[in-house]
Amino acid sequence: MKIRKVVITAAGYGTRFLPVTRSQPKEMLPLLDKPLIHYSVEEAIKSGINQIVLVTSASKRSIEDYFKRSPGLESFLKDKGETELLKSMDEITRMADYCYVLQKEPKGLGDAVLTVKVVVGNEPFALMLPDDIIDGPVPGLKQMLNVYEKYNTSVIAVQKVKPEDTGKYGIIRGEEVSPGVYRILEMVEKPEPSKAPSRLAIVGRYILTPRIFEILKETPPGKNDEIQLTDALHALLQQEKLYAVELKGTRYDAGTPLGWLQANVDLALKSKEIGKEFKKYLKELT
Repeated sequence: MKIRKVVITAAGYGTRFLPVTRSQPKEMLPLLDKPLIHYSVEEAIKSGINQIVLVTSASKRSIEDYFKRSPGLESFLKDKGETELLKSMDEITRMADYCYVLQKEPKGLGDAVLTVKVVVGNEPFALMLPDDIIDGPVPGLKQMLNVYEKYNTSVIAVQKVKPEDTGKYGIIRGEEVSPGVYRILEMVEKPEPSKAPSRLAIVGRYILTPRIFEILKETPPGKNDEIQLTDALHALLQQEKLYAVELKGTRYDAGTPLGWLQANVDLALKSKEIGKEFKKYLKELT
């Protein structure tokens, strides 16, 4: 079945960015001139999907406002003769069909996924975490869709990490079935480097079959008393084949201050508008 919907989760507190996230959703932090969540929506659209389901919380109205029309701003830009800027603002509203689902409490990624069941229904869907920015020639989600269309089952994104970093991620043990594509045999949560079955770490992109909803209903709270998606994936692996795609491109963990800064610097250097001047500035610093 064709993937028609992308779920983007944006309901957490963003504690790693406190105090700024007391009033500003982490997903709305700027990466150059666009908020983090805009990049996820763009990636979905470039992958051929324009039905976007955003999981938010009551304190994150600014996310919904961002993708809505802004008549006051549009009128101001029109009066100023800012035709191109007005057009780009209109494109944000029109580039996708948006649906918003409220997660009442931050009970984990698994709970966030479970909240969209009524919207997604009995069909497979993609899941994106806006913390993860994937910069490459082919959108990360598109790379995964190519594998899903071949195998018609759940697909998880992975990237190689340094041996000393395996304890920060879920790590897969897999059988390579084609270059960069693995049939998952086992998933180990945050193993010590000496016990890690590989260096292939699970990152924030998933394609999931609707069976995940039934499993999540039966998944008890785990770490931090939250429903963990990883626990449900372990159970799903016993019922159907799972594949992993080693994404081509650079991944930034923009959910951390360091990763967010790295993404800003790298993308600024690539920018046609400010890249040259920014590179000159950085050289002057050294």
